[in-house]
Amino acid sequence: MASRGGRAARYALCMDADVIVIGAGLAGLVAAAEAADRGRRVIVLEQEGEQSLGGQAHWSFGGLFLIDSPEQRRLGVHDSLDLARSDWFGSAQFDRPEDRWPRAWAEAYLDFAAGEKRAWLRGMGHRFFPVVGWAERGDLTGTGHGNSVPRFHITWGTGPGVVEPFARRVLAHRDEGAIRMMFRRRVDALVVEDGVVVGASGAVLAPDDAERGRPTSREAVGEFELRAGAVIVTSGGIGGDHDLVRRAWPERLGAPPEHMLSGVPAHVDGRMIGIAERAGARAINGDRMWHYVEGIDNFDPLWPAHGIRILPGPSSLWLDAEGRRLPAPYLPGFDTLGTLKRLRTTGYDYSWFVLTQRIIEKEFALSGSEQNPDLTGRSIRLLAKRLGSGAPGPVETFKQRGADFVVADTVDELVDGMNALAHEVPRGPRLDPVAVRAVVTERDRMIDGGDAQAREIGRARRFVGDRIIRVAKPHRLLDPAAGPLIAVKLHILSRKTLGGLETDLDGRCLGAAGEPVLGLYAAGEAAGFGGGGMMGYNALEGTFLGGCLFSGRVAGRAV
Repeated sequence: MASRGGRAARYALCMDADVIVIGAGLAGLVAAAEAADRGRRVIVLEQEGEQSLGGQAHWSFGGLFLIDSPEQRRLGVHDSLDLARSDWFGSAQFDRPEDRWPRAWAEAYLDFAAGEKRAWLRGMGHRFFPVVGWAERGDLTGTGHGNSVPRFHITWGTGPGVVEPFARRVLAHRDEGAIRMMFRRRVDALVVEDGVVVGASGAVLAPDDAERGRPTSREAVGEFELRAGAVIVTSGGIGGDHDLVRRAWPERLGAPPEHMLSGVPAHVDGRMIGIAERAGARAINGDRMWHYVEGIDNFDPLWPAHGIRILPGPSSLWLDAEGRRLPAPYLPGFDTLGTLKRLRTTGYDYSWFVLTQRIIEKEFALSGSEQNPDLTGRSIRLLAKRLGSGAPGPVETFKQRGADFVVADTVDELVDGMNALAHEVPRGPRLDPVAVRAVVTERDRMIDGGDAQAREIGRARRFVGDRIIRVAKPHRLLDPAAGPLIAVKLHILSRKTLGGLETDLDGRCLGAAGEPVLGLYAAGEAAGFGGGGMMGYNALEGTFLGGCLFSGRVAGRAV
């Protein structure tokens, strides 16, 4: 525990617990479980209700980054720690003095992902789907951003399957009296005495049994102040507050969008990062962020501007709002931030996928536990349907009910539908069907290997996992047998904060001069997943949940 000895004796009689964990998301659950395993008395504070246990991780697809795993080897994937390190640092592009600790965390996390991570999870009953995904394939340079090989390991059970072992451990400790769960507690300040963080204070919020993810009451019905020998901040990032996202938006990505969808609930607002700063901690790399460009409006939303991300295979034709084809490496599933930067130069807040029924059946998945009932429910019966004919059920439902989908038999009809959507927010230019047909025809002419996208489709199909469940056999978009044609209006989807509270390799928050802020720790997205931004400028995917697991474990074992 932080600063034992004299400090421990001073506060022993007035402490409510040994450790306070602020936030009951994945990182918080891991930290609380690990601390309680080591005999610490823990209080977990969470502003939402118990129905929100697990936080954002519950909604995730459950992908985890592993290196040279048995799942990879069974599929013939040749990976190594050296190759993963090259990919990671080529993507991170660390270039600042502040990157000292992010670099150190990156090295430590790579060792974890290549070492005990899988066995540690497996020992708690966690299991993976046998096919490894190839996410964030990169900028095609070979030395820059991207995964050289598939590393995206999908949890059998998706996000809830990641949360489950840690929720089970925390609730078992609660039943034994080692952990107190205090829901509807909004932390408004950290208690600091003589330069040491000794607790947290805030408001008791009115009970609210709203469904997970839906906005809850902010009515304060009381106050609290609690004291402990250490406080761990695991409260998440800023993705639910679009004004904060726009203020942090870096010039290198162009102008911030006026219109965004939200990939996280509204309560993911970054409040605790500012509160920790006021207690002496330093936040770094606030301009590093991770937002998707394949967002679609959720026809059955839980939170304001609720968006879902399409996880695309490589075959869709990607057009900007003016109908121009995006060049390589801005291909579906390759370079998230590179594509975002490219699209921000257009002056419009959306783009288009153009594809066929054959492509949507094979290549479209929707991110999130609720959009993948087969994997989330661990249902072999439902999974068999995914591997059969037709689009996955949730995808087909979005095609039929989603506001961003156009289905047509001809290019002219398709463009008519696209132009109708261009009149809806976010608004954009009217497309010329003749020009769109020319772009589609040129794409079809090159599909047998004549351009970069065709070559990458062929490369993907050489990987058995992609060939079986992820990448359609190459075909012409104008082939009537592959139809009908489909267009999807794609929105920018706010998601992750890559920077955060600067921490050392024990998870201790650091001050402006690099000194530890005694008594204060951070983990998860609030800490940039470790160190204040262990991913640098780019993520390799599967690293957000993994960063929560690793940084939560480190902090929980350090206090």
